[in-house]
Amino acid sequence: MNFLDANVWLALLWGRHAHSERARLWFEQAGDEQFLFCRFTQITVLRLLTTEQIMGQDTKSMSEAWKLWDQVRADDRVTFLPEPEDMEKEFRSRSRLSRPSPKVWADAYLLAFACVSGVKLVTFDRALKVRGADVLLL
Repeated sequence: MNFLDANVWLALLWGRHAHSERARLWFEQAGDEQFLFCRFTQITVLRLLTTEQIMGQDTKSMSEAWKLWDQVRADDRVTFLPEPEDMEKEFRSRSRLSRPSPKVWADAYLLAFACVSGVKLVTFDRALKVRGADVLLL
């Protein structure tokens, strides 16, 4: 099962994303595999779709963002994965750095979520690949 980070979802939804072609090709070739999202990745994608600094002239309204999300959700292979109840210990262990690092919070959460859920995290982010055991770098 494939747990996609927000950037992979964004690349699937937005044709101008730098990795859109790569993401779509991988998605199409995956056959009957499952593609998972959590509330955090969903909210992140919706936020990015409505952020002008990211989307430029393609910025979506909140309603338009939901319509795009609904299109991907219409695929039977796409499934919501609720947060595992016993995730906090793993999340804390991955986010106990001795220095300030605001960008690591989300990475630690996604890695912990994938680890505890027993799924593969799919990303374009090389740093996530380095920090996680079951991570697919597209």
